[in-house]
Amino acid sequence: MAASVLSTKSGVIYGEDVRKLFKYCQEKQFAIPAINVTSSSTVVASLEAARDAKSPIILQVSQGGAAYFAGKGVDNKNQEASIAGSIAAAHYIRAVAPAYGVPVVLHTDHCAKKLLPWLDGMLDADEKWFKDNKEPLFSSHMIDLSEESVDYNLETTKKYLQRAQPMGQWLEMEIGITGGEEDGVNNEDVDNNSLYTQPEDIHNIFKTLSAVSPYFSIAAGFGNVHGVYKPGNVKLHPELLSKHQKYVVEQEKIKDDDKPVFLVFHGGSGSSKQEYLDAISYGVVKVNLDTDLQYAYTEGIRDYMISKKDYLSTQVGNPDGADKPNKKYVTITTT
Repeated sequence: MAASVLSTKSGVIYGEDVRKLFKYCQEKQFAIPAINVTSSSTVVASLEAARDAKSPIILQVSQGGAAYFAGKGVDNKNQEASIAGSIAAAHYIRAVAPAYGVPVVLHTDHCAKKLLPWLDGMLDADEKWFKDNKEPLFSSHMIDLSEESVDYNLETTKKYLQRAQPMGQWLEMEIGITGGEEDGVNNEDVDNNSLYTQPEDIHNIFKTLSAVSPYFSIAAGFGNVHGVYKPGNVKLHPELLSKHQKYVVEQEKIKDDDKPVFLVFHGGSGSSKQEYLDAISYGVVKVNLDTDLQYAYTEGIRDYMISKKDYLSTQVGNPDGADKPNKKYVTITTT
């Protein structure tokens, strides 16, 4: 099991444990699902699935999901709700995760240029937590400057990795745009060429960031699209990831590792099993599949509401009798 290589076997991990976990993924040919959580119930559902599968898991909050965790009634001026919600989610996950017996990577999702104040606020919380506990609050963060110039993307990412490095914190970055729409960012009309990252860019990122810290991963574009679309509309080319690895190995003259880059598969929802297997074989360690899991979560609610429709229409009265109360169908409790 993956936990065998970790110093922390259960609950939130960070630093060298995250690196060991991702290297184990590459060696054993699997990737960890990254699940966007927006509430305590989505956290619990995810942790239960990980426990039952005896699998490590990545729990992450997006900027919008974090604001929802705080509550839709909270003003998000200056990213205040997103900062408060993500910190609340982190503390909740830290509190309950050890009970589920699996390693958890506590992560945050896409942070575009306009959302950098959100990341700054979370890093403030990380540094405070680190001062008191000798580890960051979050295992890792994602900075997504893929819509900016490559130079700005890399320069800014490097600055954030320099801030994260003293805490042993992981940083995920994106190069090459992920198409589709997610969390208010719409890339449905983006130029198709922007969906595919070049090996030279991957090498430049690897070389620049490795000089700061080994704790980083790259979400490289290989035709990825957020959401689920009609078969044939999305052209994934995971074989490009193999070229990235080979180019880095050649340029850096690496002798003992044919997958030096920790790669991330964004927009995994709707992909075929073979596309997953191919991407994983080329060094992908993390897969985002938010749309599929949103639908799975909604399915459960939908099916319950439909099957119990006659018990949910009124507080009193159902097919079992005109005077039968319906509280137990409306309020789900432990009894």
